[in-house]
Amino acid sequence: MVSWNDYVQMFTALFAIMNPISAVPLYLTFTANIADKRARIARQTAIAVFVIMVITLLMGQTILQIFSISIDAFRMAGGILIMFVAFNMLQARVGRTRHTPEEDEEAIDSDTVAVVPLALPLLAGPGAMSTVILFADRVEGPEGTGSLIIIILLISLAIWGILHLAPQIGKRMSRTAMNIATRVMGLILASMAIEVIFGGLKGLVPALAN
Repeated sequence: MVSWNDYVQMFTALFAIMNPISAVPLYLTFTANIADKRARIARQTAIAVFVIMVITLLMGQTILQIFSISIDAFRMAGGILIMFVAFNMLQARVGRTRHTPEEDEEAIDSDTVAVVPLALPLLAGPGAMSTVILFADRVEGPEGTGSLIIIILLISLAIWGILHLAPQIGKRMSRTAMNIATRVMGLILASMAIEVIFGGLKGLVPALAN
């Protein structure tokens, strides 16, 4: 049975891997020429993140079944991807699994910057999608799924708040402070990734469970 501590861990893991604090400098860069639209873009980004993550939550396991991928194999792959993201965060950088320089250049002149690349792949990227699919396997029934949707909603609201206050955060929070926060979340994420990888390994090689 999933406990409240498990849900707190899920919230922490998803918030850490999305890491909206690290998105602040990129958000300010993408919206530099459309500063008057920042409030709307922050709201649209949060809504897009919520929709993307809920669709992933509801459809993720079905997609795995279509491709005949076991949840333990997905745990291994997802754990490795999460670890890769965590290593990038420990170095205070955003990896190319979340965005690329080409996407940055395209976004500066894009009218859909809220969806691409802010929501996807910067915030709701492959690592976050993998994480929510893994969590979906841990919960049971409509109540568990509903609890995960509430967690996604809370994180989406936090993303909206952080992006809405991005100009103030950018002025008051130095780049060094942002890097420190990113590294701390990266360390937490790396620890969780190890648990996910080991859980998948035990499922694929039952002898390790003993």
